[in-house]
Amino acid sequence: MIVSMTGYGDAQTSADGVSYSLEIRSLNNRYFKTVIKLPENLQFFEPEVEKILRAGLNRGSVTCVLRLRNDTAAEYRINPGALQDYVNQICAVDLPENVQATVDLGSVASMPGVCQAPILDEQRRSQYWETVRGLVQAALEKVVEMRQVEGRALYNDLRAHCVQAREHLAEIDRRSPTVVLAYHEKLQTRVQMLLNEGEAKIELDKDALAREVAIYAERCDVSEEIARLESHLDQFTKLCDADTHAGRKLDFLAQEMLRETNTVGSKSNDAEIARRVVEIKGLIDRLKEQVQNVE
Repeated sequence: MIVSMTGYGDAQTSADGVSYSLEIRSLNNRYFKTVIKLPENLQFFEPEVEKILRAGLNRGSVTCVLRLRNDTAAEYRINPGALQDYVNQICAVDLPENVQATVDLGSVASMPGVCQAPILDEQRRSQYWETVRGLVQAALEKVVEMRQVEGRALYNDLRAHCVQAREHLAEIDRRSPTVVLAYHEKLQTRVQMLLNEGEAKIELDKDALAREVAIYAERCDVSEEIARLESHLDQFTKLCDADTHAGRKLDFLAQEMLRETNTVGSKSNDAEIARRVVEIKGLIDRLKEQVQNVE
């Protein structure tokens, strides 16, 4: 069954006096795109985190954010030289007369180079990675689960739209032959009326009338378009049922269905068929909107 690209998952844990909080958000995207935000001293884990995300998700815009809080002691160290240099530069600024300024050390400490992340040895890196990997996998499982739940809702909605489109298409198929018959009768009645109004009685050329009706029938024949629409609807529902990533194929089929429906509307000279075409186009527009969120 199809899977949505919308999902959310989080995970928290504590280890060695450090609290971890990780969130993963997934939104629709034509391709697979990641935004990974890790603390400065753990940014070298980004490629490994992306591998885990890519293995679990096929498409979507995925944001992964990890936050740490050390409950024992501060791991970051202040660089006194950098801090003093910033303070000296701020104090050296010429201010207008009667203007006084104070230096906020908290703001200065957040400037680049003042707070330095600790250097992790190999053992510490391994410990951090085991924790981060577990969090990513746990949060990713929640994302996948939510995407599956959303996918079931999308599935029901898409199938309902397809059923309605089939009903309108069946009515078009039933009515289209009667359009030619109605045109034949209308043309015959009109020609006979014109002949009766004339002074000379001219016999109606039935062969010419038949040729005119045949040309009209050929011009407004929509049987091929109806057959292709039915085929597209069959493929669409099969892809919804299949256990594959079908988002792009469903989007393509929806575009093809809209093209065939437009052709039916342009070839049919009948108010009822035109109304049914408008209904089908509305359903296809909803299909196109919904499949944008299918993985």
